[in-house]
Amino acid sequence: MKKQKPNTYKPDWTPENAGDEFAVRIVKGTQSSRPNSGSSEVKRKHLSVDDYVDGVLKFDRNILARTITLIESNNPNHHDTAQEVLKRLLPYSGKSIRIGITGVPGAGKSTLIETLGIYLIEQGHKVAVLTVDPSSTVTKGSILGDKTRMEKLSKEENCFIRPSPSGGELGGVARKTRETITVVEAAGFDIVLIETVGVGQSEVTVRSMVDFFLLVLIAGAGDELQGIKRGVMELCDAIFINKADGDNEKRAMIAQTDYSNALHYLQPATKGWQPKAFIGSALTGKGIIDLWNVISEFSKQTKSIGVFDERRKNQIVEWAFKMVENKLISDFYNDDAIKKIMPELKNEVLKGQLTPTLAAEKLLNIYKAKKGS
Repeated sequence: MKKQKPNTYKPDWTPENAGDEFAVRIVKGTQSSRPNSGSSEVKRKHLSVDDYVDGVLKFDRNILARTITLIESNNPNHHDTAQEVLKRLLPYSGKSIRIGITGVPGAGKSTLIETLGIYLIEQGHKVAVLTVDPSSTVTKGSILGDKTRMEKLSKEENCFIRPSPSGGELGGVARKTRETITVVEAAGFDIVLIETVGVGQSEVTVRSMVDFFLLVLIAGAGDELQGIKRGVMELCDAIFINKADGDNEKRAMIAQTDYSNALHYLQPATKGWQPKAFIGSALTGKGIIDLWNVISEFSKQTKSIGVFDERRKNQIVEWAFKMVENKLISDFYNDDAIKKIMPELKNEVLKGQLTPTLAAEKLLNIYKAKKGS
């Protein structure tokens, strides 16, 4: 029997030394069956700014992936090229509806995204899925599991799935995901779905970059598994109670009533829009059409009263100021004088010889004195 040759293909986003834990074979099959996937010659050569821009605008999947890899890079040598590419792509972006999707682990977010994505593609849309994967706090590596969880969707020609490691730094997630949105919109995707890890501050971060924010819950899980829902309910534009099938359907209907009542007592996250709670099943497809109808109505209604555009403008300004904050924090902690004195001050604080306030003031004075010299 002839020995099968091992599959050594690795797409551009795959980390070095990645093994079979990454769904690279699915990606290969998806890419090789499509036109404009990029020849090996293009893949190997160094790309200019024109190459990146033209490739994205022509929906060359290989160059689209390489462009996102470029803007995600923390290498200072890539920064200027990435920003020039983004500047050139900016006029072609902004024409999609951006949908954030969050929920507790096990709520079925990935299944919902896949079912919704396939439905939207059938309706003639182009869907980009950006997922913020949990990262190892030690290696900063990402699980990148959504390539396997969304196997059917990843094979669709008009879909592009991009997992990105959070690296434990939400500031980095905000910058990289926002810039990735610009790239996929320039490539012609009119629906951008952004899935959060479903824990903590990431919901606030994703809320700040999307138009519509969906909270996915399940009935009967107990408050101990849904501890984040109260805070997130204040951010969401709709609640989708998933897995409303079989014996769980009655519990889902009761939960729908409870959540609908709760939403009426909360300040709406979007001016002029009353959040709604409804049930469905990502597994069977129940409620998916209703979900899209709600999102479409949201888009139509908020655009008609100017809230949609106002939010986009506010998000751009907020993004700019946040970038300033992140840059200042980075410069502060990377300053040689600060790094030199930091261990000494830390030791004094731990020994009770210096209050945290005085330590902070001392650090700031050192930094300001150096910058003013």
